[in-house]
Amino acid sequence: MTTSFGSATSTVIPNDPKIRMQSFTGLKSLHSIALARNHRVFTLPVSGPSVIRAVSTPVKPETSTTEPKRSKVEIFKEQSNFIRYPLNEEILTDTPNINEAATQLIKFHGSYQQYNRDERGTRSYSFMLRTKNPGGKVPNQLYLTMDDLADQFGIGTLRLTTRQTFQLHGVLKKNLKTVMSTIIKNMGSTLGACGDLNRNVLAPAAPLMSKEYLFAQETADNIAALLTPQSGFYYDVWVDGERFMTSEPPEVVKARNDNSHKTNFPDSPEPIYGTQFLPRKFKIAVTVPTDNSVDILTNDIGVVVVSDDNGEPQGFNIYVGGGMGRTHRMEATFPRLGEPLGYVPKEDILYAIKAIVATQRDHGRRDDRRYSRMKYLISSWGIEKFKTVVEQYYGKKFEPFRELPEWEFKSYLGWHEQGDGALFCGLHVDNGRVGGKMKMTLREVIEKYNLNVRITPNQNIILCDIRSAWRRPITTVLAQAGLLHPKYVDPLNLTAMACPAFPLCPLAITEAERGIPDIVKRVRSVFEKVGLKYNDSVVIRITGCPNGCARPYMAELGLVGDGPNSYQIWLGGTPNQIQLARSFMDKVKVQDLENVFEPLFYYWKQKRKPKESFGDFTARIGFEKLKELVDKWEGVVQTPPARYNLKLFADKETYEAMDELAKLQNKSAHQLAIEVIRNFVASQQNGKSERVI
Repeated sequence: MTTSFGSATSTVIPNDPKIRMQSFTGLKSLHSIALARNHRVFTLPVSGPSVIRAVSTPVKPETSTTEPKRSKVEIFKEQSNFIRYPLNEEILTDTPNINEAATQLIKFHGSYQQYNRDERGTRSYSFMLRTKNPGGKVPNQLYLTMDDLADQFGIGTLRLTTRQTFQLHGVLKKNLKTVMSTIIKNMGSTLGACGDLNRNVLAPAAPLMSKEYLFAQETADNIAALLTPQSGFYYDVWVDGERFMTSEPPEVVKARNDNSHKTNFPDSPEPIYGTQFLPRKFKIAVTVPTDNSVDILTNDIGVVVVSDDNGEPQGFNIYVGGGMGRTHRMEATFPRLGEPLGYVPKEDILYAIKAIVATQRDHGRRDDRRYSRMKYLISSWGIEKFKTVVEQYYGKKFEPFRELPEWEFKSYLGWHEQGDGALFCGLHVDNGRVGGKMKMTLREVIEKYNLNVRITPNQNIILCDIRSAWRRPITTVLAQAGLLHPKYVDPLNLTAMACPAFPLCPLAITEAERGIPDIVKRVRSVFEKVGLKYNDSVVIRITGCPNGCARPYMAELGLVGDGPNSYQIWLGGTPNQIQLARSFMDKVKVQDLENVFEPLFYYWKQKRKPKESFGDFTARIGFEKLKELVDKWEGVVQTPPARYNLKLFADKETYEAMDELAKLQNKSAHQLAIEVIRNFVASQQNGKSERVI
């Protein structure tokens, strides 16, 4: 039995009718390797009739007839019938978990298999589900659905993520299909929230009605639609093939189907991804000039709206090559900032995005997943070679990158006007964890006023479309649940972020979400000890492993788990998220953090320039000097408070007279004045003592 698949046919392997592979015909030898524009064809031994499988791995100059090395995940993808098998069978078994291949494949469906690492002995398996919400947009119906699912099938909490999505933890395998289908039927999706494909597309969460912001959101939606899988595997597994897809803009359909420059697999169920999808995860963000609420430089692709003097969007600047993940003790892995690629007119953005994705698809490494992100391809090739190859898929030259103003971090917390007569309210949620009274109150407000919401890249939530008359009652009920105006929240908390880490993340080395509240309090105590002001703030981000989900490598103070109760300390990021931090110290035990924090913050207070941020200060001073200060630190010198708080010189004449007298004694006016005051105080105390006697 065969079905049409371009130059290939889909052949059923007799021994296992559940696995479908692409096969090419007409090859002279089963041991030969044929190269096509976007395919590498391998001969693999199987029992029964021989099958030659087409795998969309990078096409590189051939130096031998041996098969290139591929990671195990590449084999799982190849044998999965477009991400179906064996997941479709594994979810039906009575065991609480799924096998290795299905564990990798379910990521493409938006889920990770986890177990409770706090428990010893038998593993308690569950699944984390992550939604896909371009720009963080969550319709009212979907929010209420997720709130219900957290109580019925999760652990009673929702988590807002750094990529503007929900994470629902603790779902048992037997409930997966119910939960997935419920999300799908209530305006939601988890398709592509994890796995080797385009993840959730970020955009500024503020529901502002300006032309630039609306265009950024529309572009994010279109990019997300362009790169959504097309083969139907998601709906086949979770809703028995029933489709719940909304209509797509014609420009998206046209761009996806266009194969003018050999970007597509002709007639494939996955025209952009092919059988193998991408070598690794792929992240895109869209924003407007100045607004760096999306950490634009940390993405594989960063897209920035460029407008004319009248505010009319004309095109886009494109950054490429950002990414946070790394591996401890492997210097060949590293976080990286995106760099300028060029400018494209607005009508070409989908074609440019597709060309970049195709370049990574065909040339990114598939042998070792630690080096499979696009940042390593660009680091290896250099930006000019990368641009040249992308332009072949794009069919045009990129125009010069347009000049941009300085970036700013924008949290959108508090009350703001949307621009259409309505208001929005940004609420700080510590580490994105919505639970307890906060969860109940948010549900009450969102349901009562029929509000849509948006999730921010800083793990916060925005309530949208609020009438002015609702502001006072909403503010009152939110405050009663601890959801306060940002001016009443510790500034250190407002910008702090942490990944979930323990107990459910299988990659965690140490605490992050559960540890950050205490660590932030300890930083505040150190601030007070060294004399820093309440409004002096530092961007703190903590992750339980080096993968960088909370983007710690952009923080002014980043803590990255490198052992049990131990952190690697990173310094040098900036408040506006445009400078990469660097590793400062390794293996700092959690109980010893003050030994590092105190000297760093003390010397920042003493030696900083006016308005110099902590990150800029550490970068300017240099790590060698900072380590010397930490090594020699003996604690804060506590000076007793002055007995009298006096303004020494009330007028110029008094100062000049004191200065003339001071010069005669080789002193400053201030030193002489202090001596006079001390002598006066001493004489008064002596006289008082004598009178008492």
